[in-house]
Amino acid sequence: MYTYRCLNNISNIGLANFSDEWKEVPEFESSDAILVRSANMKEMEFMPQLKAIARAGAGVNNVPVDRCAEQGIVVFNTPGANANGVKELVIAGMLLASRDIVGGIEWLESQEPTEDLQKRAEKQKKQFAGSEIAGKKLGIIGLGAIGVMVANTAVSLGMDVYGYDPYLSIKAAWNVSSSIKHVDDVEEIYRNCDFITIHVPLNDGTREMINAEAFAAMKEGAVLLNFARDLLVSEEALVAALESGKLRKYVTDFVTPAVAKAPNTIITPHLGASTKESEDNCAVMAVKELREYLEHGNIRNSVNYPACDLGVCRTAGRLAVNHRNVPNMLAALTTVLGKAGVNVANIQNASRGNYAYTLIDTDSEIHEDLVNEIEKTEGVLKVRVVK
Repeated sequence: MYTYRCLNNISNIGLANFSDEWKEVPEFESSDAILVRSANMKEMEFMPQLKAIARAGAGVNNVPVDRCAEQGIVVFNTPGANANGVKELVIAGMLLASRDIVGGIEWLESQEPTEDLQKRAEKQKKQFAGSEIAGKKLGIIGLGAIGVMVANTAVSLGMDVYGYDPYLSIKAAWNVSSSIKHVDDVEEIYRNCDFITIHVPLNDGTREMINAEAFAAMKEGAVLLNFARDLLVSEEALVAALESGKLRKYVTDFVTPAVAKAPNTIITPHLGASTKESEDNCAVMAVKELREYLEHGNIRNSVNYPACDLGVCRTAGRLAVNHRNVPNMLAALTTVLGKAGVNVANIQNASRGNYAYTLIDTDSEIHEDLVNEIEKTEGVLKVRVVK
């Protein structure tokens, strides 16, 4: 029996994908796996039996990813599961920035509903007219699941789309429209684009990537959209760009005191991935990731361990080893197995940064004393027999 605990409300459509071999427990300390959305796990202490954490969403800033890796806990996210919901909000953000729809609605709400209201509206409408997005240039920084969807939709709306992503995956390359202009220098987007939207993860390399230098390089009167992470944009530089008019509008899904007080901003209360469909999709993917890992040992969409997949075990036993990425680890593991008279039928090893993962299928059952022996190997962080 596998156990799990939900730290937030997780869609029942997702939870329904657990089999009868899974049971929810009231305390996360006694669980094999944790499902989480927004709960802050940074200060939590994890028990040795915890094997995996699945974040029902893309960002994992609320999870101590590095500490989990050192404890042999695999952290999963759900890339692409909420992409359509975010994509639709980005497109809505562009439309709101182009046409003063909100201003028009607010003006009408402030008017007395007298007989001449329609005439007054006809006279007033010019100040809310705005412009169309067809024919405008859109620059997309980051062509992951969301960026590709935004790009393809923008092309269908008649926009001239530029895409920048030095780490473009093969899957994304296949999915993105051939009409998109791929650029090797983000400066080309800054110089040419009327709209710029960011779709990159937050890390040390991307923190405040949109800074004073970036704003200085942008086209006069550009619109910046940020539905990825607030800390990708320097708030000080942003406010200065808005106040000077260099930036015409800033559209974001993240509210902070500095941004809330800045002029020419359109802010939504973190709505991007909060649709029912997105929450369902994220929950389904998270549950499937946990099942695949705990039941078969396979890793898909982890943020701290490498992808590894041996399918379903067809031999007598399967051993899963989380370890540091150090030389001679495979030799050490196979030596322990050889001394115990256990033959290796199949093996897969993969590494990611300082950590690695090894799946071993054996022709004989794996007993507890053998697991204990492998745990003594220097660099090994967690060992388990996959049932």
